[in-house]
Amino acid sequence: MPRRRTLSDEQLLAMVLALVHAEGPDAATFAAVAKASGLSGSTLVQRFTTKAAMLRAALLYAWDRLDAETARLAESVAKTPDGAVALLVGLSQDYGDNAAAYGEGLLVLREDFRDPVLRARGAAWGTALTAAIARCFASASAPETIARLMLSQWQGSLTWWGFGADGPVDAYIEAELRRFLAAMTS
Repeated sequence: MPRRRTLSDEQLLAMVLALVHAEGPDAATFAAVAKASGLSGSTLVQRFTTKAAMLRAALLYAWDRLDAETARLAESVAKTPDGAVALLVGLSQDYGDNAAAYGEGLLVLREDFRDPVLRARGAAWGTALTAAIARCFASASAPETIARLMLSQWQGSLTWWGFGADGPVDAYIEAELRRFLAAMTS
């Protein structure tokens, strides 16, 4: 009879992801995860086979969480330009107010770019997020174009915030997106 798992897959993947966010993707070794989780290295090898498979599983878990949060926010905001701002500010809050932590998160993005499965998840998220933002501009003549431009502004603003880190990320992003909207309507 197989042994009962002491940690669910979700609990274990959350631990791997926490390690990745704290120390970078290269730190997610079987030894480090075994130490953090209390599981043996051999148990981890049985669950994931390779370090790369464990990292991919953790990052897919992160994409699942981001997809769910994006869907939750997209449903909760008004379908207006202000709602688009609220959606993107809501997604920005996970970055915290620490530019160094944001920079560490870019190492995770590097892993997403390297792995075709993770890259496809990112592309799918981008498509869903574009559609959600476009719904906020449904009365405009080119809602998808506005959505893509706003998403580019959002990502660029996150980068500039990372360099300057002047105040909380959500306040900075909101101000930059409102500036973008004002320029679009003038």
